[in-house]
Amino acid sequence: METYLVLKDLAIIVIAAKLFGIVARKLKAPQVVGEIVAGLIIGPSILGWVNQTDFLMQMAEIGVILLMFSAGLETDLKELMKTGPIATLIACAGVFIPLLLGAAYYMLFYGISPWGSEEFYKAVFVGTILTATSVSITVQSLKEMGKLKGKVGTTILSAAIIDDVIGIIVLTFVIGFKNPNSKPSTVIINTALFFALALVVGFISYKLFKYLDKRYPHTRRIPIAGLAYCFLLAYVAERYFGIADITGAYVAGIILCSINDSSYIERKVDVNSYMLFGPVFFASIGLKTNIDSVTGGILLFSLGFVLVGLVSKIIGCGLMAKICKFNGNDSFKIGVGMMTRGEVALIVSQKGLSAGLLEPVYFTSVILLIIVSSIATPIILKILYSRDKGENEVQAA
Repeated sequence: METYLVLKDLAIIVIAAKLFGIVARKLKAPQVVGEIVAGLIIGPSILGWVNQTDFLMQMAEIGVILLMFSAGLETDLKELMKTGPIATLIACAGVFIPLLLGAAYYMLFYGISPWGSEEFYKAVFVGTILTATSVSITVQSLKEMGKLKGKVGTTILSAAIIDDVIGIIVLTFVIGFKNPNSKPSTVIINTALFFALALVVGFISYKLFKYLDKRYPHTRRIPIAGLAYCFLLAYVAERYFGIADITGAYVAGIILCSINDSSYIERKVDVNSYMLFGPVFFASIGLKTNIDSVTGGILLFSLGFVLVGLVSKIIGCGLMAKICKFNGNDSFKIGVGMMTRGEVALIVSQKGLSAGLLEPVYFTSVILLIIVSSIATPIILKILYSRDKGENEVQAA
């Protein structure tokens, strides 16, 4: 009987996501905005037609993995290498500023606590939550506008991947404050080992796929093998190295982006993502929200938390981009593109809950930040890119 309930949920999600996606596009907003709003409306907060289940969470995870794999396949490797050092600086600023401002906000709201106290560690952990970047929404928005392969899009993608790695290291250090058994050095070593393994295995895999592509060009076995490779690398990253699975998926896409049939693989992957897994992922952001237990104090804290979360990324990443010689509009795009939060923020929050650094009631704040940033980011990016078009038209005239 439960199987039939799952089928009902999937039918509602797919129909609602696509209908609201069409409405969003009619209103000149990115389709993902409509899909997120759809999840909010059909979820527990309003209609209650669909509740978040383990099965839907797993499907949403597959959706974000496919999205990041597709982004890797579309990446211009030469441009990625060119933006690597700059992306590292942007990622570092995008971690440090939110960490600092998030901890300061918690202390200002609840009172300044002495170094080493329980409340001090909680404040630092709130800042740690804000360091996480989920670039999935930005990726989809840039793809819709055809801007993913540009310098700004590649910089955002590169910075987000590096941001993820730095965020994991910061998380481990913070948890280490509470748990003496936690070893931050182990995470640093595992992170280095993963990318070393990805470099070696990636070179071998690239040669193998290049051979298969030459022998069986434009056949279905190529995207099938590519998809299996994506899942395998995502699994290895998470299971054996403690790196987020989406990082492994993106690295898999980077490894295969230079073979002749990379665009063919990307088109086949996009079919699965567009039809089912993508809508489930974006709708799941809205499904996670339940506003029944929100008190006035938590709501007030949450509003400030959201504001600090958005502004801190724009300041940190945007200012560093400006220092790295991007123009004002492109610097703003990078700051805005990095301000989305998603599954990584929820994972970090769950880790904090387990370690006693976060109370369950604050999940409302995190989910509100995810929803607001996920809706605001595509809209602001669209406005910023429309400015480019307007400036070009003025210059042409």
